[in-house]
This record gives sequence, C-alpha cells and structure tokens, in this order.
Amino acid sequence: MEKTGGSVAAFIAGVTPEKRRRDAETMVAMMREITGREPELWGTIVGFGSCHYRYPTGTEGDVPIAAFAPRKQATTVYLLDAGAHDFADLGPHTTGAGCLYLKDLEAVDTDILRDAIATDYRRVLDGDTGYAAYTVTD
Repeated sequence: MEKTGGSVAAFIAGVTPEKRRRDAETMVAMMREITGREPELWGTIVGFGSCHYRYPTGTEGDVPIAAFAPRKQATTVYLLDAGAHDFADLGPHTTGAGCLYLKDLEAVDTDILRDAIATDYRRVLDGDTGYAAYTVTD
C-alpha cells in the first residue's frame, strides 16, 4: 500500500452519504488527537503515520499505523486484531479479522472506540503486535 498524496479534506468532502462524511470528519479529529499525526491518503484509506510490517512468512509491506476508510455501507476502522478488543458495549457494529465496521458513529460509545484505536497504535509503536514485526517509518 502506498500514500497517494491527495487532499484528505477534498476526499472527505466527496464522501457520501452525508452521515458517512460526518463520521469521517469525526474520525479524522479523533485519530489526529490519538496519534498526534496529520492524516494522509492511502488510496481511499485515511491513515495516520506509516510503518513497515514483516510477517514470519516473509510477507511485508507498508501501511498506516492507524487508519479508517469511509465506505458507503459503513466506516471501516483498521485494527491489528478486531477480535482482541472487547466491543460488547460499543454499540452497533460488526467486525472482520482486522476491521471494525460502524454504520453510525453517533450510535457507538466513542470512548471504547478511542481506546481500541489508541491501544493498537501504542502496540505498533512499541513493536508489541504479537505476530508481525512493525517498524515505524514516519
């Protein structure tokens, strides 16, 4: 994955529906506060910071340290392992292996969301991911 260098503000301004755009604006503010970094576009993913990962199998690449994507159906929040977090009291959501899907950010407990993002962010910075080596590159 590579940074595309586009304007995050212009990208978010074009997000539809309106609820997803509102959620994207909230996510940018939240992730900026958590990471202390400015958002950058990685295609249609809004990322904060970057790192290089390497799995024991030899697979490697570059990814944002923290990221989300405003999709039409839901906002996708990228996590190291969504199943490792306790989302029982989060509110309406679904999860995939490394993704948390939120249809309406106003309907979830943002303290729980913030904690999950901050925990994973710190784990990458500390190199404590449990399964892959991450090296922060910016």
